[in-house]
Amino acid sequence: MTETIERPLLNVLRGKRSDPAPIWLMRQAGRYLPEYRKLRADKGGFLDLVYDSDAAAEVTLQPIRRFGFDGAILFSDILIVPHALGQDLWFETGEGPRLAPKLSDAALGDLEPARHHLKPIYATVSKVAAALPDETTFLGFAGSPWTVASYMVAGQGSRDQQAARALAYGDPAKFTAIVDAIADLTVEYLSGQIEAGVHAVQLFDSWSGSLSPTQFERWVIAPTAKIIGALKKRHPDVPVIGFPKGAGGKLAAYARETGIDAIGLDETVDPIWADSVLPGDLPVQGNLDPLALIASGDDLAVATAGIKRAFAGRPHVFNLGHGILPHTPIDNVERLLGLVREG
Repeated sequence: MTETIERPLLNVLRGKRSDPAPIWLMRQAGRYLPEYRKLRADKGGFLDLVYDSDAAAEVTLQPIRRFGFDGAILFSDILIVPHALGQDLWFETGEGPRLAPKLSDAALGDLEPARHHLKPIYATVSKVAAALPDETTFLGFAGSPWTVASYMVAGQGSRDQQAARALAYGDPAKFTAIVDAIADLTVEYLSGQIEAGVHAVQLFDSWSGSLSPTQFERWVIAPTAKIIGALKKRHPDVPVIGFPKGAGGKLAAYARETGIDAIGLDETVDPIWADSVLPGDLPVQGNLDPLALIASGDDLAVATAGIKRAFAGRPHVFNLGHGILPHTPIDNVERLLGLVREG
């Protein structure tokens, strides 16, 4: 009981309403902060930063020191799991991540597992947990199997996940094996983060919006339910936030069938509609448009007030509908904090 009182965000994720709502922002540790840009320049490549536990811990703590957010999100990447499964991982400047061999051509069994890639992440968690203020909730995360599989199959991100969708239809046995491998390692990975010191975890399904309803049931809901069921057996008191970006009308089914403790909403979701279709006691996270934060002005105030009103009757964590954008002004973030906390 003492722990939930000391950490407002964790309290809300466990089902208690709070006024004002606690706040953190997806990708709050990153490129919009001058202190991050300086450290990144000193350290070099993105993966070098992620796998340097001292540096990654520093990046995780930077927005807490500057803004006093109610939650700290681990600085890492969803592609650590395929790296640990045995794919090569690197980042092309200006183009994003690359994975090889592509599983559209290669077999999962050809990969040589590389679980040692998980150890620096656990070390980062331990360092952050030791340094966070007592009242700050520490969030770990992983990518959900569908989104991670889409990268593993295509070897990179894509607009419509065509390669993964084609493989899921054309060779469902092969695609099932990939998704199952991701899910199994994700349980191990998130459990390791919890044991190292995070208080709650989030599953990012960034590409869930590209699937038909039946495929969404098979490749988003079912694997997510498998992960949550396994995690709850190990860590029954640790909340899990699900973030199925682009799910739209499938959000209610996702909320009912996965076993999540809280649901994140992207910026395209009408908060009034979401409040009406989601279980009344389910904590909701979101869902300010990241571009409204950049624009600031009246739009930011109106949107923030509208989200607060829509979710006033349920546990609510204020957040963006997706990650904060690199060119977001620091002053706008400070203004948002004032709007959320003071009205």
